[in-house]
Amino acid sequence: MKLTERKRKIQEQADFTADSRDAWMDKNRYFYQDDYTYMRFLVNEGQRVLDLGCGTGRLLNSLKPSYGVGVDLSQGMVEVAQKNFPHLGFIQGDLEDPDFIESLEGTFDVIILSDTIGYLDDCEEAFAGLHSLCTPQTRLIIAYHSWRWEPILKLGEKIGLKMPSVEMNWLSTEDTIGFLHLADFESIKREWRQLVPRSFLGLGSFINYFIGALPLIRRMSLRNYLVARPLRNIALHNPSTTILIPCRNEQGNIENAVKRIPAFCKDIEILFVEGHSQDGTLDEIHRVIKTYPDNNIKVLVQDGKGKGDAVRKGFESANGDILMILDADLTVPPEDLLKFYKAIASGKGEYINGTRLVYPMDDQAMRFLNFWANRTFSVLFTWLLNQRLTDTLCGTKVMTKNNYMKIVANRSYFGDFDPFGDFDLIFGSAKLNLKMVEVPIRYAAREYGETQISRFRHGVLLLKMVLYAYKKLKIVK
Repeated sequence: MKLTERKRKIQEQADFTADSRDAWMDKNRYFYQDDYTYMRFLVNEGQRVLDLGCGTGRLLNSLKPSYGVGVDLSQGMVEVAQKNFPHLGFIQGDLEDPDFIESLEGTFDVIILSDTIGYLDDCEEAFAGLHSLCTPQTRLIIAYHSWRWEPILKLGEKIGLKMPSVEMNWLSTEDTIGFLHLADFESIKREWRQLVPRSFLGLGSFINYFIGALPLIRRMSLRNYLVARPLRNIALHNPSTTILIPCRNEQGNIENAVKRIPAFCKDIEILFVEGHSQDGTLDEIHRVIKTYPDNNIKVLVQDGKGKGDAVRKGFESANGDILMILDADLTVPPEDLLKFYKAIASGKGEYINGTRLVYPMDDQAMRFLNFWANRTFSVLFTWLLNQRLTDTLCGTKVMTKNNYMKIVANRSYFGDFDPFGDFDLIFGSAKLNLKMVEVPIRYAAREYGETQISRFRHGVLLLKMVLYAYKKLKIVK
C-alpha cells in the first residue's frame, strides 16, 4: 500500500529523530514515567500485547508481555527498538494497510495506540481493521494528548522542551469515541492524568494526585486515556450457571430460594455456602436437597466468616461458566436472575451489578440513612471506577468464571482487604477493564430473619473502601 504524502513526511521525520528519541524521553522523564506507570496499571504482566506506533519500544518493554509485538511506520525507530529489546518483536509497517494488518500473527489481549491516532489518515478505517487481531476479551487502549494543550505543546517544541513533530490530528476523546463506535468498538472507561507534566521537586506529583484527580479539574490534564472493547461476536454460547447463595441464619428462606429461581438456562448449579448458623439453616439445606432431587443443589460450610469468605469459597468450587451471587434474604427477587443472565450471555456486559436505587422499593426495605448513604457512595464510586455504578452493596453480582479467575490471579494488587466480597469483585473488574452494566431490580423487604448490616460500622468501612480505592485506582504510582 503506497503511503500518502502526509504519511511519507511522518515517516521521514520519525526516521530523522529515531536516534535522538530516547534522549528526548529522558529529558521529559517525569511525563514518561507517569505515563508508563498508568499503562502498567491498565495492562497486566504476561499478556499478549501489540503496540501500534511503538517508537523505540520502551513502553512495550515496560509492560512485560508474554508475547510482545511493536509496529512502527519508521524503519529507524524499529531498528533502535530491536537493538535495545531483542526479546521482543518489532516490525516496520503501516497500521492503516489492511494487508499488513492481516500479515500479523494471532490475536492479542491488548492493542495499544499511544499517541498514534494523531498520525492516522482515517481513524475509523484504522480501528475497523483491528478486528482481525481481536478476541471478545481484547482491550484497545488509546493514549493521547488533550487538544486543550495544543498551543502549549507547540510552544514547547519552539523553545526546545519537546521533540519536533509534523502536523497531527488534534482529536478530543469524544471524537475518538465516535470513531470507535463507527468501527464496532465500545468505550469502557476514560481517565485523565498529569495536570502538571513535570516534577517541580515533587510539587507536580502532589498536584496531580490530590488536585488533578478531582472531577472537572482532571479534564484539564495533558494526558487522556481511553479503554475500549470489540463488539463483534461477543455473545456467549449456551453458558452454564452457578448461583451462589451465602447464608447465615436464613432457615426460612432456603426452600423459597430454590423454588423461585427460574430455569433460565439448561445447566444451573445452586450452591449454598453456609456460615455457621444457629437457627438450623444447614439442616434445612440438606432437607431441601433431598426434597428437590432433580435440581443440582450443593452445600459448602465456611471455614472462616463473613460474606467475602463465603463468596471466595463458593466461586472456587463453582462449576458454571457464569457465576451469580444471590443473597439468601431474597430482597433481590430470584425471578430477576433471568435479567442478569441475559445481560451477560448476550455480551452487553462483563460484570453485571444489580441496583436497588432505580425503582421504588417496599416500605422498610432500606432505611432512610442507608438509602442516602448509598446515593452518596454511588457518586464517589462512579468517579473512582470511571464507569457508572450506582449501588455497590447490592448483593447480586454476576461475571464469568474465566474473568473471576483473572481477578484471583491479579488479587495481589488490592490484597485480601474486603470482608463483604463486593469490592473484591468491583475493584478487580475495574482493574481488568471489564464492561460494567447495572440491572435495576425492585428491592423487597426481607420476610424472614434480621439484616446483618450495621449502618454505622459498615458505613465507616465503606468510607475506608473509598479511600483505599482512591489510593489504588487514582494515585497509581
